[in-house]
Amino acid sequence: MEEVLALVEARLRTALGEPDARAAVTFLGTDRIEVLRFTEADVVRYATLGMSAQPMADPTAVLADPVKGPRAELVLTVRAGLADTDKVLRPLAVLAASPQVEGVVVAPGASLDVGEPLWPGAPFSSVLVAESGGLVEDLELDAPRDPVRFLPLLPMTPNEAAWKRVHGAQALQERWLNAGTDLRDPLRRSVTLD
Repeated sequence: MEEVLALVEARLRTALGEPDARAAVTFLGTDRIEVLRFTEADVVRYATLGMSAQPMADPTAVLADPVKGPRAELVLTVRAGLADTDKVLRPLAVLAASPQVEGVVVAPGASLDVGEPLWPGAPFSSVLVAESGGLVEDLELDAPRDPVRFLPLLPMTPNEAAWKRVHGAQALQERWLNAGTDLRDPLRRSVTLD
């Protein structure tokens, strides 16, 4: 476990630079989750560290495989200085702990909801999990372990989350793209949905 997390942190540092802050959260019955903050010019990136320590298990499996199974960390990118986004640390840790707590497998296209604003005044309480392989490359581990995927999180307004449930993640992402939506804007309004 410690070896995997050391490799994950090294990959984050290679891709994003040195973190300028970190916080740790431990929930009863779970492993510790850290959130690292990386600041670069006008953007702030928050990355979880600890979610990938154990593979995510299929909730229908009788016994969780301690070696094989998908592994991931979460990455959120927002514009700096527009909102108090540092308060996202606890909600991000909650999302990163959800595979251990709720037995869910976090994968691209999934919606994750924390039930409260991601930070004070945020118009978002949920996120869409995007495809990995962009900002931070997947981290290959020795077989038979699955690679660690660094999954970007795209904040969704309640209307966008409801629309996504009906039409799907791909349709919502196309809406955002067609509207030129700045998904890094921590105060943005919902995209037009009809």
